[in-house]
Amino acid sequence: MERELALEIVRVTELAALASGRWMGLGDKNSADGAAVEAMRRMLDSVSIRGTVVIGEGEMDEAPMLYIGEEVGSRQGPEVDVAVDPVEGTELVAKGLNNALAVIAAAPKGQLLHAPDMYMEKLAVGPALAGKLSLLDPIETTLHKAAAALNKQVTDLTVTILDRQRHEEIMQTLRRVGVRIKLLSDGDVAGALAPAFPESGIDLYLGSGGAPEGVLAAAALCCMDGEMQGRLLPQTEEELERCRAMGIADPHKVLSMEDMVGGEDVIFAATGITPGEFLSGVRYLPGQRAETDSVVMRSRTKTIRYIRTLHSLPNKPLLAATS
Repeated sequence: MERELALEIVRVTELAALASGRWMGLGDKNSADGAAVEAMRRMLDSVSIRGTVVIGEGEMDEAPMLYIGEEVGSRQGPEVDVAVDPVEGTELVAKGLNNALAVIAAAPKGQLLHAPDMYMEKLAVGPALAGKLSLLDPIETTLHKAAAALNKQVTDLTVTILDRQRHEEIMQTLRRVGVRIKLLSDGDVAGALAPAFPESGIDLYLGSGGAPEGVLAAAALCCMDGEMQGRLLPQTEEELERCRAMGIADPHKVLSMEDMVGGEDVIFAATGITPGEFLSGVRYLPGQRAETDSVVMRSRTKTIRYIRTLHSLPNKPLLAATS
């Protein structure tokens, strides 16, 4: 992939964030998502790629835009797989809560896992723990291994996990051994990335969340020398068949970074929609201007760029005012 593609990709998440940010706190997650999808697709069509969406808003009969299998880009340039989440945390936008992101990843064709829309068990860590833990270990074993590798007491570890009923048993184990827990209401990608940012104070991300979000997080962690391990959790025979139809021969296999994002090259970009721990949210300013805060990364070069951009906005009323 061309080096310039990274800066083209971040413009896609910027436009999606600007469109979705108008809906912050208005209680309408579908409109927040729809605005971001439309904006992201419009900007993607100007990017110099021959792209195919492998993780998107659903199948063609479910999603009018950015559906799995849709061709995107200017149809000039490299052939790439594209994974998108126009609003990672629609509930966060609707409620005006922190850590909503517009997210995209791109990699050479055939490299990104075509992750079915189901749960995935996940273990995400930063560089200090990459290659040192296993998703197959019991939780307590994982915690003791992590503490030893970090030269910490187990009680000094901080784990982040989605606040869901399905995680009750894991949380009981964490509390029994005295690990500090940071619960997330939503924001699966941001939660999985947190261990790779030392300033977050998070050591591990555990639990299950969306499989597509797992691939997106793996793309970012690949650029940061972190690690994601995942295992799909199909619940029905239909979901098992869905895995096989998408080329996943063993749906119960523990997926490595290479399984999810390949080993050649990957670009990841995210723009904050609402304020978060490592990216600020969209700020609408006087004079029809707005400010966005983004990060764009590339695995081949291990380059991580933080981009703060001032945008001149079109002179038109808020979407909310006309709906």
